[in-house]
Amino acid sequence: MNIFENYELKELTLKNRVIMSPMTRCRAIDNIPNDLMATYYSQRASAGLIITEGTSPSINGIGYARIPGAYSPAQIAGWKTIADAVHKKDGNIFVQLMHCGRIAASENIPDGGKVVAPSPLKAAGKMYTDSKGMVAHATPQEVPLEHIDETQQEFVDSAQKLIRAGIDGVELHSANGYLLDQFLNPKSNLRTDNYGGDFKNRARFVIETAKKVASAIGAEKLGIRFSPYGAMNDVEHNYDDIVELYSYLAQELRKIGIAYIHIVDHTGTMGAPDFKTDIKNTIKLNFDGTIITGGDVNSKSDVEEIINQGYDLVYIGRPFISNPDLVDKLKNGGDLKEPNSDLFYTPGAEGYTDY
Repeated sequence: MNIFENYELKELTLKNRVIMSPMTRCRAIDNIPNDLMATYYSQRASAGLIITEGTSPSINGIGYARIPGAYSPAQIAGWKTIADAVHKKDGNIFVQLMHCGRIAASENIPDGGKVVAPSPLKAAGKMYTDSKGMVAHATPQEVPLEHIDETQQEFVDSAQKLIRAGIDGVELHSANGYLLDQFLNPKSNLRTDNYGGDFKNRARFVIETAKKVASAIGAEKLGIRFSPYGAMNDVEHNYDDIVELYSYLAQELRKIGIAYIHIVDHTGTMGAPDFKTDIKNTIKLNFDGTIITGGDVNSKSDVEEIINQGYDLVYIGRPFISNPDLVDKLKNGGDLKEPNSDLFYTPGAEGYTDY
């Protein structure tokens, strides 16, 4: 199978099976996507699909310094510039909608925003702020039952605005300990109403949000990201009903008809716990649709190995940072340049567009 041939993702034709993974880069000054970001993404438009860095659907979802939003007119105008730049290079781009939930510092929340989560539980660990350096995570307010619909609607409104701006689709970030994953995980979700407790209740917020977004923009323009067995951002990595939870989620998302499920695998280079079961295949069998996965992928043979395991598309993260021409290097056997981790989250062009 030629990984550099077209792949039909619902109504979108991808020019290869290499996906640029979402990666936080913190270049959105005042949380507004800008021309520097347009250059960065257009440089990498040879990917079959770009999935952008996590982008907040509301003022409450901005947990980190300088991450972009997609709720204000200025932010949407910025995303339109980025979409146009990527499309000019014949690329495809989905924006990842990431509500940080309790993984937030109060200093990073714009005026008028607040830190919210499924339960009022402060996450362990610290976060960088431009004003005070490293600070502890804020203690969140619990999303009241009467505000559940409002919180879900933020994702819907943001998705609609992005599609109207020319973005090809959106990915719901339900991984890595952020808001949607916080609802799924029993360590961060201690609710006793219909959104907490057993796995079906914990999945309710995610499934309802996916249904609403799919109804608003079309299921073919919607993907979702999961991190089963992930321990990032103070969630439990292994619990009794984890297989039942992700099987159920995959079945329900299959009914909705979304474009793909994106499964994070950080067991190689990022120190995550090993998968206790063949959870990726379990999700694939229950979903019966396009699966994106990867993890520690640095060569054409790495991509082919994942495709030969029965998965459809392969995400690559950090190699794209320092190799905007990564697809050509994979195809032709070029040497990959190592990224400078000191520049991953700095605000300027160095280490971003000038590799």
